[in-house]
Amino acid sequence: MTEQRFAVAAEGLRKRYGGTEALAGLDLRVPAGTVHGLLGPNGAGKTTAVRILTTLARPDSGTARVAGHDVVREAVEVRRRIGLVGQHAAVDEVLGGRQNLVMFGRLHHLGARRARRRADELLERFGLTDAAAKPAGQYSGGMRRRLDLAASMILAPPVLFLDEPTTGLDPRSRGEVWDSIRDLVEGGTTVLLTTQYLEEADRLASGVSVIDHGRVIAEGTPDELKARLGGDRVEVVVDDPAALASAAEIVARVATGEVDVDAEALRVGAPVAGRAAALTEAVRGLDEAGVAVADIGLRRPTLDEVFLHLTERKEVAL
Repeated sequence: MTEQRFAVAAEGLRKRYGGTEALAGLDLRVPAGTVHGLLGPNGAGKTTAVRILTTLARPDSGTARVAGHDVVREAVEVRRRIGLVGQHAAVDEVLGGRQNLVMFGRLHHLGARRARRRADELLERFGLTDAAAKPAGQYSGGMRRRLDLAASMILAPPVLFLDEPTTGLDPRSRGEVWDSIRDLVEGGTTVLLTTQYLEEADRLASGVSVIDHGRVIAEGTPDELKARLGGDRVEVVVDDPAALASAAEIVARVATGEVDVDAEALRVGAPVAGRAAALTEAVRGLDEAGVAVADIGLRRPTLDEVFLHLTERKEVAL
């Protein structure tokens, strides 16, 4: 992939605040027209990276280009090509949805007629036309975040930075925001997403970078990262605590790794190869041994498990 194909390209970014090294040589590449997840524990450097990439902070060293422009030497050009949605809604809750968007249009130096036309386009695109006149303070959480996204798209920037855009939203509202993000990417927008919800990155992102201590420690597709934990697992939940040992012995026959026994949850699990064959053999063995099973199935590691495995620390994070 050529350099021009990357909407975001950073190399060796370093940033220190007093005695704290926020970024320690961060490398990051985001292909154009994709959602890329930026994950990491608190204090890992996610917010600092976003601030540098959006020209809100300058790196101590290293380089970064967004939409083809250097974030330090061409900061004005970068700002013209990006949108940023932070953790908290930036809309005026007294104004209606349409009034908010017209106001943002005027702040971006659109003429009055063009600002009104753009507001109407965005209200329709984000499913807010019916609530256009309603004060934003009366919007649901999902509607408010969609209005935030609409405001960030006033100038249709090719690159959009979303910093934990669904924090505090209920599952329905989160789903509404996810749908809006997918629509944006289908239209050609590149999205860099930081989130504390690992499921969000799993559902939305085609690529993920995990950062810790100010640098990338793992990257790949969600499936590639999950594969690091050994692929599929057979999990069995028994009815009787006395059957745990027998279930563990049977699961061990098909396992390719260590068998985990959770006595409290009455659960036995282990990594396996050959999905259907392993499950079939486990079921046959449990049946022949007369082990009563409450549940049995195959599952893949979650991105949460991958994240915890990759960022496990013995020391306390800064």
